[in-house]
Amino acid sequence: MPAAESSVLAMLVLLPAAAGTALLVAGRHADRAAGSVAAAATITVTGLAVVAADIRPAVSAPFVRTVDSGAFALAVDGLSAAMLVMLGLTSLAVVAFGTVDLPADAARARFFGFLLLFVAAMSVTVTATTLPALLLGWEVMGAMSYALIGFHWRTPGTVRAGTTAFVTTRSADTGLYIAAGAVLAGSGTLGLDALSGMDNGWRHVAAAGILVAAFGKSAQLPFSGWLSAAMQGPSPVSALLHSATMVAAGGYLLLRALPLLEITAWAATTTAWVGAVTALVLGAVACAQSDLKQALAASTAAQIGFVVLAAGAGASAGGLGHLLAHAGVKAGLFVAVGAWLTALGTSGSAGQRGAGRRYPAMGTAAALGCAVLAGVPPLGLWATKDEVLAGVDGAALHITALAAGVLAAVYAGRILATVLGPPSPAGALHTEEPGTLRVPGGAVAVATGLIVGAGGLGVVAVPAVADAVKDLLDAPGEPAPSASMMVLSGALAVGALTATLARPRRITELDRTVLARWAALPRLLSARPVAAVARFAAAVDDHGIDRAARRVGAGVRRLAGRIGAADGAADRLVHDVAGSVQLAATTAATGDVTRVDRVVRGVASTLRAIGESARRPQSGLLHQYYATAAAGLGALFLLLLVVR
Repeated sequence: MPAAESSVLAMLVLLPAAAGTALLVAGRHADRAAGSVAAAATITVTGLAVVAADIRPAVSAPFVRTVDSGAFALAVDGLSAAMLVMLGLTSLAVVAFGTVDLPADAARARFFGFLLLFVAAMSVTVTATTLPALLLGWEVMGAMSYALIGFHWRTPGTVRAGTTAFVTTRSADTGLYIAAGAVLAGSGTLGLDALSGMDNGWRHVAAAGILVAAFGKSAQLPFSGWLSAAMQGPSPVSALLHSATMVAAGGYLLLRALPLLEITAWAATTTAWVGAVTALVLGAVACAQSDLKQALAASTAAQIGFVVLAAGAGASAGGLGHLLAHAGVKAGLFVAVGAWLTALGTSGSAGQRGAGRRYPAMGTAAALGCAVLAGVPPLGLWATKDEVLAGVDGAALHITALAAGVLAAVYAGRILATVLGPPSPAGALHTEEPGTLRVPGGAVAVATGLIVGAGGLGVVAVPAVADAVKDLLDAPGEPAPSASMMVLSGALAVGALTATLARPRRITELDRTVLARWAALPRLLSARPVAAVARFAAAVDDHGIDRAARRVGAGVRRLAGRIGAADGAADRLVHDVAGSVQLAATTAATGDVTRVDRVVRGVASTLRAIGESARRPQSGLLHQYYATAAAGLGALFLLLLVVR
């Protein structure tokens, strides 16, 4: 790969990373220039993305030298090329919206710094060809999401919302580390291309880890609840992170891992059903939301469910098309709702009722966006959804997906009925913040551009265009939807949308159901697990630790009794030994007096007698001494004669 081509991909990552870091280091001193810096960076990133999509560069840097394919490697293929262009265009549009939506006194350098770092991390994620690169991009993306959701950290609840999103996705991210370990153990390499070559038990571990990580990042069941909390963040954050990029990353990962899913039957089936059920359940949740941001959030999880379904069904072209179309329309709708939130001070249905009439330019864009979201022909999500359904096998799965498509038209109809309905009386409004009563023209342009682009993706219904997309992904054999299928799905969408617009109050009855609380999904992943752990700990305390303590106490008492008995026996033994010793001492004393003293006196008497006998020759007379000496010498001489 020529150095010039590799530098394009390197700059695609390093430029936003460097610009974002510089803004964060500069802090409030760079607030005035932050919007311009971010705009220049995202314009350049978009241009580089288009060039990279054409030349397909690759770049690699050493990372883990002891492992095959342990480098930090990035490359652009058909799938990542489309994602890079979408990322560039969406981030540029969101930066443009952020410059007009953020308050004048906001910490703009911090906001755009985190946003640019997120763009860099997302670029790494979609171009990674090795697991070290994928893990790095995945982690930084999650950290920046936390920082952006909690951007208004002084506002009550925002930091907690960011923590909820971060902890939930971070918990699921452990699956990606498990998958990386399984790939290394099963293939001896860390390359993503090794996923399709694993033919041992490690393949199942890798598939399970990837599924958990993808479901968590894309807010699929059972991890969907964190997306509700994430709506506490600024509207530009919702438009970028939680509709077009981070939530889409899980679906993208599954499309990237499609070869692994194809050779692991249970993983493909599980993926398809999780996507279809999420689209159905979160579609019902979206129908029950009175807050427009919450409705858009629930619909995001539902629409990404179709992308996940596509990965499980092996419909990569349909999945990519649906991901791109949804990114555009949902980002545009979040811009519209966010602009109305700034203008009116609320995102609730009562406050935003009739917002499309008050601000007709934005209302027109939002109406078109709702039509795209509903799957009305010939717009984008209608065509891409049918491409997904074409790959679905099994009547039950197909019916579930069709039902989810009908619900998409229902929640889109409820949103449309709210923004185009008669405005609420001024006295009935409850606002979360003071409104500016103004929708900037820049926001209208951004929303319109995103939504029109998403609607235009309906061209994939043309067979030649659909075949071109499949060739881009090297998937020419994927099935195409039949004409009857496309007519049926279009008719269902139009019928459901029309019925909802005709009787919108029937849908509002869902506001009093558990669906309005996101089917208790936030509690499912926060309060309920904590309560379950508490109940388990209480049971362990009452029936385990308490019982064990009682048993230990009884055992200690028995042991103490035995020790007491042994102590008494020891005391008796000591007394007995002491008596014996005393008796022995008395006996020894008596023996000392009667025997030892007698012997000593006898020895003394004998020595005294010997001494007296020895003194007798000592008379002082010399002739006696001479006679004694002569007698001794004679005795000695006689002894010598006898011995000889």
